[in-house]
Amino acid sequence: MVHSIYKILKLTLPAFLSNPLRSFFTALLTPISFSINSGHFISSFKKAAFDKNLTPIPWYTYPSINFLETRSFSDKTVLEFGGGQSSIWWGLRAKNVVTLEGDHPVFSPTHEWAQKLKKSLPRNVELHEISMKTSESCQSDVINILKNKPFREYDVIIIDGLYRSHMIPIALKYMSSTGMIIVDNADRYDIYDGFKDSDLMKVEFYGYSPGVYLKSCTCIYFGKEASFLNSDIAINIPR
Repeated sequence: MVHSIYKILKLTLPAFLSNPLRSFFTALLTPISFSINSGHFISSFKKAAFDKNLTPIPWYTYPSINFLETRSFSDKTVLEFGGGQSSIWWGLRAKNVVTLEGDHPVFSPTHEWAQKLKKSLPRNVELHEISMKTSESCQSDVINILKNKPFREYDVIIIDGLYRSHMIPIALKYMSSTGMIIVDNADRYDIYDGFKDSDLMKVEFYGYSPGVYLKSCTCIYFGKEASFLNSDIAINIPR
């Protein structure tokens, strides 16, 4: 529609008028279009991550979400350190999801958040509450829960909550050789130091996240056998 309007302006107005008008409306409409079409606008008011159709999406950066949307996870197992809208999103795409969410004794002393989240999760998502009293109790809870699961490794592991730097050695232990570790807000929480001695490579996705004003980084760590980097997968640019 915008291109059609500009085409009419270009045909009916001299260049010294049509060109400045095009520049002005491009500068004005591009951020508005991004905010509406990405869901950033509605996410800002909802204070939760949604796309433009009010479908839950992860609270990662948009470039990383766009990348993940082009991959198939239908036969994959997923482990989340920190749950939320992403738990729903992964549950609709993966075979099994294990989500470990902090009990947040200060912010949610009666576990309202976990109970609310459970009601909206797909059946293939298991949600467990983890102690956040100390980093040691958090790590202990996580280890005890995971050792009783049937999965000895996971294809996708997300670090987006709990005591993040303390989850890194656990994630490295449970990541499959063809899998990946997704770290949101990777520019914080001593994430770099936690991975620097591993032999994993990484891709950094900088950009805006749903409903957030400042840019951040979602980072994906992977090994040489990572299946999701298959070059046969076509580039898909979201519109």
